Amino acid sequence: MMPKVSVVMPVYNVQRFVKSAIHSVLMQTFTDFELIIVNDCATDNSLALCQSIQDHRIRIVNHKENKGLAAARNTGIRHAIGRYIAFIDSDDMWHPAKLKMHVEHLNQSPEVGISFSRSSFMSHKGKLIHFYQMPQLTGITAAHLLCRNPVGNGSAPVIRRETLNDIRFQAMNHTEDYTCYFDERFRQSEDIECWLRIVATTDWKMEGIPAPLTFYRLNQEGLSANIMKQLQSWEMMIDKAKQFAPKLLKQNEQNARAYQLRYLARQAIRNGQGKNAIKLINRALSVSPRILVDETGRTCVTLSAAYLLWLLPSRCYKVFENIGQFIMGHMQKSRISRDGVKSSLIS
Repeated sequence: MMPKVSVVMPVYNVQRFVKSAIHSVLMQTFTDFELIIVNDCATDNSLALCQSIQDHRIRIVNHKENKGLAAARNTGIRHAIGRYIAFIDSDDMWHPAKLKMHVEHLNQSPEVGISFSRSSFMSHKGKLIHFYQMPQLTGITAAHLLCRNPVGNGSAPVIRRETLNDIRFQAMNHTEDYTCYFDERFRQSEDIECWLRIVATTDWKMEGIPAPLTFYRLNQEGLSANIMKQLQSWEMMIDKAKQFAPKLLKQNEQNARAYQLRYLARQAIRNGQGKNAIKLINRALSVSPRILVDETGRTCVTLSAAYLLWLLPSRCYKVFENIGQFIMGHMQKSRISRDGVKSSLIS
């Protein structure tokens, strides 16, 4: 029988994390799935570690050359046979109830094409730090998605096959043409580009589950660590979006750019780059001061953190950061509980 869900996991030089990611999939309480591991020409021990795990639900597909995350996801989708396609990055992990809750969500909501969850942050070493991504979960428009990307990370979404089919296109290399869903020209921002194409050009809705079912690793060695390349890729995404959603971009481009700069300022703060964080948040405010009105709390916290990181010795800043994170984490937990999430689902 065909599995209900196909889980796609791109793998490239993640030998420290990949077994934990795989085991978090295999430990799902919903068991009707296949796990497609796409080896994007890893040069470390990642492939051997994947091959060492024996489970009939695992299939490994090997690229002949390194093609990047978007191409690895496309390869996984082309090999998938499930009705729903779930993505997990090989340095992240899932709560055991993740697939069960997404399958229920999609089964009960035929108009939803992308189901995602809140995420819980974990340290580089894999320790949960009780701090959460808290995006808007319902009523998500293309304008909101452009500015804030509620999905948050590549391990959060589960998508209907029909939804992906509605935005597929043909690409060509020197030997063949092939079906794509993610745009392989992007080495970053490939996810938001895909989600925006779905929401802006189809009738599918995007909705989130309030439980933090994805464990997102703060990995300074990953793609998100290179902030300026991330900004360049985002600008490339904006240029492409102008072709398929010109009205949307005309109305929201500057505001979206300000939110992206604020997001990158937070990334710089996490990476200890105080001076860079100040430049980014100040640039965000100059591009669109409106973000200070629309999201006063988040913008002021980012601004304050950037200046404190720049002004204070690192030990002193760490004290402030830990206190702030502790307070914010408790506030977020309370919010998640108020949204009806059982305590067993709040890590």
